[in-house]
Amino acid sequence: MRVIAGVAKGRKLIKPGGDLIRPTKDRVKEAIFNSLHSYGLVDNRTFLDLFSGTGSLGIEALSRGAKSVVFVDNNAEAIDCVKSNVDMLNYDSASKIQKADALSFLEKGEYFDVALLDPPYRFEQWGELLKRIKAHTLVIESSEPIMLKHGWQIIKSQKYGQTHLLIASHQM
Repeated sequence: MRVIAGVAKGRKLIKPGGDLIRPTKDRVKEAIFNSLHSYGLVDNRTFLDLFSGTGSLGIEALSRGAKSVVFVDNNAEAIDCVKSNVDMLNYDSASKIQKADALSFLEKGEYFDVALLDPPYRFEQWGELLKRIKAHTLVIESSEPIMLKHGWQIIKSQKYGQTHLLIASHQM
């Protein structure tokens, strides 16, 4: 697992052992950030990396010019991994790392330009999550297609193996 582009291009990231964390595949990560970049949704933007795992999505955003990233995961091993990766790449000043349940974190109502949502594949609380999230753009990775309510414009919807990718922004 590595950073694909930007100032940290080619740098390897730490991944915990075992099957608990499922990092985003490089081709999916590249598709996400190529789409976001083409819509001007990376440079100087604030990101939320919810269910951050290793932090690879948020770190990719920082490498490509994001202003800041809040990394959130409820797993202590994942949080340790994110901290190690952020420290290794000197992204501490642009990062905030929190060990918290995703839905509880969202109760704060904090707004982000882009929310990266990559929960475990068996996640069943999409309705509640999508009601609580405050972001201009959503990037969703899931095992099943996710339907968004009215008010969202689909930027990209594609399947990569078992991964369904959906990128959508609020309609203006």
